[in-house]
Amino acid sequence: MSSTPPPSGAARSAAVVQAEIHALLQSTGGWLWGPTRDRYEQLRDEWIAAVREEITTAA
Repeated sequence: MSSTPPPSGAARSAAVVQAEIHALLQSTGGWLWGPTRDRYEQLRDEWIAAVREEITTAA
């Protein structure tokens, strides 16, 4: 599991980010606090951006 977001221009697919979110939740038993919560929020925002990009690209 990556601990840093990808560099600009190297966007990951929504599926890859979703898999990382799932792994994070699995590893914490669903409890998010402190740095784990921060990481989840970063991944959530990255996932939202990836979904928007995939929708825009598909349209």
